[in-house]
Amino acid sequence: MAELAEAMDQAAKAVADREAKYLTFALDEEEYGIGILKVKEIIGMMPITSVPQTPEHVKGVINLRGKVIPVVDLRLKFGMEEMEYTERTCIIVVEITGQGGTVLIGIVVDSVCEVLNIKAEDIEDTPTFGTKLNTQYILGMAKMEGGVKILLDIDRVLSAEDMALLEKAA
Repeated sequence: MAELAEAMDQAAKAVADREAKYLTFALDEEEYGIGILKVKEIIGMMPITSVPQTPEHVKGVINLRGKVIPVVDLRLKFGMEEMEYTERTCIIVVEITGQGGTVLIGIVVDSVCEVLNIKAEDIEDTPTFGTKLNTQYILGMAKMEGGVKILLDIDRVLSAEDMALLEKAA
């Protein structure tokens, strides 16, 4: 019985841990959110230097105030259609925790929306779509008026192989 109570406590803590402020952004008419504590800054599009022999979703690197930061196009990472960058397209610089510590990475998004304070009771677990679909990188689904925002665990969005490639590129 104690094990069941402990498991329920851990589940309640996991749900409570998801309650936070999230930066929301758009990708292909869907809204996503990442924990605001992971966001270092938001910058407009700037020249990206491509790096040979990287996956298609790795756009290259940027020089941000003397620091070389790898850039990933989230549309391509998620298998969406590539689109021309507009004046609303921007790069969100996030801090990713990998095996080698923390790394700054830029993610290209269609547009940044807003910062929302999302309560635990508004977050539902990720539905299971069957065994073939990997949804480990989704923290949950935030129910907002008129829709759902997909909350991402940005540390898991980029796989271990991506991280190794990006650390080499930077």
